[in-house]
Amino acid sequence: MGNELQWDVLDDRAVDTARVLAADAVEKVGNGHPGTAISLAPVSYLLHQKVMRHDPADTKWIGRDRFILSVGHSSLTQYVQLYLGGYGLELEDLESLRTWGSKTPGHPEYGHTDGVEITTGPLGQGLASAVGFAYAARYERGLFDPEAAPGSSPFDHFIYVVAGDGDLQEGVTSEASSLAGHQELGNLIAIYDSNQISIEDDTDISFSEDVAKRYESYGWQVIEVDWKRTGAYVEDVAELNAAIEAAQAETTKPSLIILKTIIGWPSPGKQNTGGIHGSKLGAEELAGLKRELGFDPEQHFVVAPEVIEHTRKALERGAEKRAEWQRSFDEWAAANPERKALFDRVEAQELPEGALEALPTFEPGESVATRAASGKALAALGPIMPELWGGSADLAGSNNTTIPGVPSFVPVGHSTSSWSGDPYGRVLHFGIREHAMGAIINGIQLHGKTRSYGGTFLIFSDYMRPAVRLAALMNVPSIFVWTHDSIALGEDGPTHQPIEQLATLRAIPNLAMVRPADANEVSIAWHELLLRHEGPAGLALTRQNVPVLPRGGDFADAEGVRKGAYVLADSPTDSLDVILIATGSEVQLAVEARERLAADGIGARVVSAPCLEWFAEQTPEYRESVLPAAVTARVSVEAGLALGWERYVGDRGRSVSIEHFGASADYQTLFEKFGITTDAVIAAAQDTLAANEK
Repeated sequence: MGNELQWDVLDDRAVDTARVLAADAVEKVGNGHPGTAISLAPVSYLLHQKVMRHDPADTKWIGRDRFILSVGHSSLTQYVQLYLGGYGLELEDLESLRTWGSKTPGHPEYGHTDGVEITTGPLGQGLASAVGFAYAARYERGLFDPEAAPGSSPFDHFIYVVAGDGDLQEGVTSEASSLAGHQELGNLIAIYDSNQISIEDDTDISFSEDVAKRYESYGWQVIEVDWKRTGAYVEDVAELNAAIEAAQAETTKPSLIILKTIIGWPSPGKQNTGGIHGSKLGAEELAGLKRELGFDPEQHFVVAPEVIEHTRKALERGAEKRAEWQRSFDEWAAANPERKALFDRVEAQELPEGALEALPTFEPGESVATRAASGKALAALGPIMPELWGGSADLAGSNNTTIPGVPSFVPVGHSTSSWSGDPYGRVLHFGIREHAMGAIINGIQLHGKTRSYGGTFLIFSDYMRPAVRLAALMNVPSIFVWTHDSIALGEDGPTHQPIEQLATLRAIPNLAMVRPADANEVSIAWHELLLRHEGPAGLALTRQNVPVLPRGGDFADAEGVRKGAYVLADSPTDSLDVILIATGSEVQLAVEARERLAADGIGARVVSAPCLEWFAEQTPEYRESVLPAAVTARVSVEAGLALGWERYVGDRGRSVSIEHFGASADYQTLFEKFGITTDAVIAAAQDTLAANEK
C-alpha cells in the first residue's frame, strides 16, 4: 500500500494488447462477451500486474489475495491476464475460447482453470460469495493469528471483486452486501464497472437507483472514479490505483469503487451500446478497433515479444512476494507451534483424534427430533473442532445450529442481550437472507479448509437454490442444514411444508441429500459429512420427535449411513418377499409394518436410505446385497413426492408419498389424513406383492 504506481508505455501497450486479444477470441469462436473485457482491460491489468499479492506460479498459495470476476460472462477480462501474467494459460488457450476441452470456457469455472477462485456466471453469485471469502479470511486469521497487529499477519490479505450492473441488480448481492457492511469487512474491495449497458442496451430502462447511497447505507465506503467526467473519456489508471489504496487503508468497512466506464471503448462504432455486450464485433468493427489502437487489422492473436516479456515479470514479482510472505509465515509457525499444528491438520483436511467417539449416542426407547440430535452433535464437535463454524438464517433455535459457549461472528458493537459478538466468533447470523447464506457458505469453503454450515427450513432451500447448485457444480463441500423436513412441521401449513423439495434437490447432480432416520444416524451422518471434502450436502432433519431405533440383534448398526442405504432389519421370516425402503421419520413406519407383515407370514426387509447419492457410489455388489434384483416387490416410504423413487421400486413397486400440498394441523393428523401411516405401508406392500404375482 502507498507505493507509487509505476506505469509506462509498455503497460499501455499490454493493456491494448489485452483488448485486442479479447476481441480476437470472441471473433474467432463467433460468440461471447467482448465489450466489458475490452473496456475493463486496464482494470484487470492494474490488479493482476500492480496491486495484488499473487504468485502466478502457485495459484493455491494461501497467502495470496483473491480475485473474483463476478461479471463471469466477461471471462476474457480474467483469461487474458492469466495469459499475460504467466498463470498457466497460453495464447492457444485464448484462441480456443468457449470450445470443447479448452481451459477457457464461456464463464470462469473453479477447478478447471488455474487462477480461477470461483465459478461465476449467474450474476450476483461472485460478489455475494466474495463476502464469504472475506468472512473466511477474518475467521482463519482469528483461528491462527488473532493477536497480530492489523496488516502484519501472514493471514492478512484482500478480496478483490470486479462486478457490473447486472450483479448490482441481482437480489443476492443486496443480501450479501448488507451483511458485509454489518460485519465491517475491511478486507473486501469491490470495483463496480458502471457502464450502464446490458443485453437490453441502456440500463436506464430498468435500473435508476442511486447505488452509491445504497451502499453507503449498508455501511460500505464508497469511492467514485469517473473516467467520463471531463466530457472526454480518459482511463485514469492512477486515479483508480489511488482509490484502491484508499480502500486498502479502510479497515472497518468494505469498499465499493464505482468506476464509470464506456463499454467497449475504443471500439469506433459499437462502444457504449448493447451490441458490443454479448456478441462479436464483426470484421469491420474489429478492424476499426485495431486501427484505433495501432494494431494491424490483418493480424490476429499477435503479441509483441517485448509486451509478453514485460508482463511475464509478474512471475518474478510473485516469487519475491511469496518469499517475503514465507519468512513471515515461518516466524509465525516458530512462535506458535500449537496453532501451526492446528493449521497443518486443517490444511490436511483431517479430523481431530476422537471425533467419532465424541459424538453422542442415543439409547433405544428415547424419542429425539433429528434436528435436536444434530444440535447435540455440533455441541460435541465444537470443543475439539475449532475449524467448524456456522449458523442460521434467523432460525438458530429451530435449526439447532448454534455451537454452545462460543461467541458470535460479528463485531463486538453488534452484540445483543442474546448474543455476544467477537470478530473471530464461530456462530454465524445471516438474518433472513437464505440466498446470501448459501453464497457466503460457498465462499467460505472456496477460501480455505475450515468447515462451515448454514441452516434454514427445508422449504426455504428454494430461496437459496442457485447457490446450492453452484456448490454442486464446483464440487465444494458446503453443508446446508435444512430442518422441518416434511408436513410434520404441522400447524404452519402448506407454505412451510416441503413437498417437492427432496425430489428437486436430489435432481441437482453432485448434491448429497442426507435424511437420517433417527438420532444415531444423525451422529454418523455428521461424521461422514466432515470426512468428505468433495461436493455439498444437505441435511434434512425433523422438527418432530422420532424414536431412537434399536441397534444390535435384528437391527444393524447406524454405521450403515456411510453407505447411503443399508439393511436396517432383514426379513424375520424364512423368505424375503418385499423390501420397504424408507428415509427419515418414515423409517419407523417401515419398521412397524415389517412386524405386522411378519404376523401375516410376509417377509419384509427394511432398508434405511438416508442418502441415495452415497448409495449410488457403492459397488454393484453392495447395492445388490441391499436391493436384490430378484425381489421386485418394493415400497418406498417418504413424506414427499414419489418422483425419483421409481428408480428403486420399479414398475411393479409402490410408493407411500404425498403428491399434493399440505395443510395446517398437528402432524399426527396430517400423517393420518394424507396416508403417511403404517397401515398405508402395509397396504402398499400387499399391493406390490399382488402386482408381482400377476
